[in-house]
Amino acid sequence: MSNNEVMKLEEDKDLKGEFKELCKALRNNHRIDPNLYVEYDVKRGLRDSAGKGVLTGLTEVSDVTGYNLINGRNIPAEGRLYYQGINVNDIVDSLKDRKFGFEETVYLLMFGHLPNKTELEHFLDVMFELQELSGRFVRDVVMKASNENIMNAMQRCVLTLYSYDENPDDISPENVLRQALELIAKLPLIAVYSYHSYRHFRKDEMLFIRNPEKGLSLAENILLMLRPKGEYTELEAKVLDIALVLHAEHGGGNNSTFTTHVVTSSGTDTYSSVAASIGSLKGPRHGGANLKVQNMFDDIKANVKNWENEEEVGAYLHKILNKEAFDHSGLIYGMGHAVYTLSDPREVILKRFAKALAEEKGLMEEFALYELVESLAGKMIKEQRNLQKNVCANVDFYSGFVYSMLGIPQELFTPIFAIARMPGWSAHRLEELTNANKIIRPAYKYVGHHTEFETMEERSAEKITDEDVKEEPEKCKKEEKGKK
Repeated sequence: MSNNEVMKLEEDKDLKGEFKELCKALRNNHRIDPNLYVEYDVKRGLRDSAGKGVLTGLTEVSDVTGYNLINGRNIPAEGRLYYQGINVNDIVDSLKDRKFGFEETVYLLMFGHLPNKTELEHFLDVMFELQELSGRFVRDVVMKASNENIMNAMQRCVLTLYSYDENPDDISPENVLRQALELIAKLPLIAVYSYHSYRHFRKDEMLFIRNPEKGLSLAENILLMLRPKGEYTELEAKVLDIALVLHAEHGGGNNSTFTTHVVTSSGTDTYSSVAASIGSLKGPRHGGANLKVQNMFDDIKANVKNWENEEEVGAYLHKILNKEAFDHSGLIYGMGHAVYTLSDPREVILKRFAKALAEEKGLMEEFALYELVESLAGKMIKEQRNLQKNVCANVDFYSGFVYSMLGIPQELFTPIFAIARMPGWSAHRLEELTNANKIIRPAYKYVGHHTEFETMEERSAEKITDEDVKEEPEKCKKEEKGKK
């Protein structure tokens, strides 16, 4: 049953209020006094009072840095991101001499070092062999029960792959590695085919399924499979490849990767773990943020007449912050980060490629608007909320704009993120299996009240409250008056 159907059900007078009473009971329950979180020093969201994540684990997969430690104090610094100890800026800079880098990044995250030429060739051969989806799987799974939320379709397909695995529950490192590489290879096909299924069965558009080609990068194959004619420019494929590299991994504490650690610690299978992480990434507070940014800019463009006028743009941003415009949340999406302070290195890199793509597409006016909002929003947020910490743009700020310029539909924005993050999840799952021997189990303090159990007869008996006692004399007076 959809949310709209539930709401309609709640308003249906023929139900005599039964469901309405359930909704009322729900609203009256589950409310916890916010002051109790302060009283018990609860690290809400596993963060301290300054918003920094509490230490819950160790990792060698990646390092996310937004401060420099000087004389025992954290001093805001330009953001840095390292994959297996290698600065992501160096990885991207090395691609000037080569076309694509995502496959090398996958190898680096999974095996701890960059591959040499022979290792990379063998790895690409393995990945291509693992990439195939059987016609039966596409017909019976991907093409069935299509819907516009491709993330849910990906979860369903990933869970169904369990049934196609001869050894699904084996969590030995060797078997988990095989499963992880298969999912890294297959997820792009699952996402794109699920989108085509949705277009065909829900929007009555032409269905076409194109197989990936050996020798092409993952970025090239995504564009090949997605577009009707399978055509793309070298810059388009390059920019998508860079976006995949930048989204491949981001520490163990982000919500979807922490989900990987939590679920893996229970000893469950790879497919369940990945499906849970996809579910986490789907959330608008996590992977869905780039779509929020895109929708916000559509709103700004529709309501600001002069995109170059700093005062007019700034005035509308104030309206957004004051909950008077856009979605009335008071948020300027794509701004701020839990770790980064002065800059998000992923955003800095992606912005550079977004500009190059905007020049090729003739969209420099839109790019200039993004730059203007970025230059204004951080200061405005800091001033309005009286923050000590700097507020910088994060990678979501430009990623939606990049995807839209690449002709990637909004339904695939977050699935592209999932495709990119799959190697990061896999590396962390293997790290958790290798090093941890306890299930992750934090504490929750009970702050409710203990009450006596009542039998059904006692619960069903009419209760007389203090209000009933107060109202009874008035009720008697009215009845006497009516008799007279």
